[in-house]
Amino acid sequence: MDNKKEKVVIKTSIISIMSNIVLAGFKASVGLLANSIAIVSDAVNNLSDALSSFITIIGTKLAGKAPDKNHPYGYGRIEYMTSFIVSAIVLYAGITAMIESVKKIIYPEVADYSKVTIIIVIAGIIVKIILGLYVKKKGKEVNSDSLVASGSDAFNDAILSISVLVSAIVYLLFHISLEAYVGVLLSIFIIKAGIELIKEAVDNILGVRVESELAKKIKKDVAEEKEVRGVFDLILNDYGPDKYLGSIHIEVPDTLSVAQVDKISRNITKRIMNKYGVVLHTIGIYSVNTKDEKIMKVQKDICNIVFSHEGILQMHGFYFDEQDKCISLDIIIDFNIKNREEVYKNILEEIQDKYKDYQLNVTLDVDISD
Repeated sequence: MDNKKEKVVIKTSIISIMSNIVLAGFKASVGLLANSIAIVSDAVNNLSDALSSFITIIGTKLAGKAPDKNHPYGYGRIEYMTSFIVSAIVLYAGITAMIESVKKIIYPEVADYSKVTIIIVIAGIIVKIILGLYVKKKGKEVNSDSLVASGSDAFNDAILSISVLVSAIVYLLFHISLEAYVGVLLSIFIIKAGIELIKEAVDNILGVRVESELAKKIKKDVAEEKEVRGVFDLILNDYGPDKYLGSIHIEVPDTLSVAQVDKISRNITKRIMNKYGVVLHTIGIYSVNTKDEKIMKVQKDICNIVFSHEGILQMHGFYFDEQDKCISLDIIIDFNIKNREEVYKNILEEIQDKYKDYQLNVTLDVDISD
């Protein structure tokens, strides 16, 4: 993470912490005085937001540490670990609020709302809307997913606070107490948010599919390099927000020299780094036959065999070596096909049956990126 982005994330998070602590203090005081579990739950939500922002700051600082011998790819993934901790805190806050709300439904206690209560809740809604707009704006400026998410979360908090306000107004006008039920509603929203955050954090730790738009853009740019006939197998390993290291395969004519291939590889690495900040540390080479029409026919025949099977997404890396009697190619089978290995085996047998005198080198590739 660059210094400018880090400073913006930390400054914005500090503002968010201060705002949420002030809101939590006021709401907790008013909620306890008014005997309102809904307002207390809203205060707990604000407090968990403040704690989340604090942990985000710690994660941002640790993630910015320089790489070392034991961690040559840096500490960027610490942000995902801190996200998991924040998620657990949010989930815990939701479950705690749910338990207290259910207790209030079973053993009801009448809330005592006042004009001050209404004013505090309205002020909280206004602050949350302004905070949400500010945090989201700063997040977009520095391309910080965590800040954008925090901004969206602030808007959600404002909506939840509106439900508390409505329950208070209903009680003042009609003397009907809904606050315990509103507390349950608030709890459900908080628990749902916690579960979604945990899922996202776990996905990032495990590793997820490359964002479709980014993958397509990188492949398109690589394909524009002179002499590149095809682009496949883009793998990007995520070592923290905005930090990708990966590899890719390209098809080039079999007439090129090693020096020419080396130049193409270096050009691609430099271009993708400058444009996307992505380090392609490995560029694999597939040689493409260009000298014999007979080979083109063999390729077409094999292509027909491969795509006659269900679930075939791609065939690439085809090379026909007449001298060593070897045929090489990669195939990709959709993850949704349950018997992928069986399909692969059948394809292998059909190709071998047609080209008995040739050694087959057919790789079952993985559908890694779009």
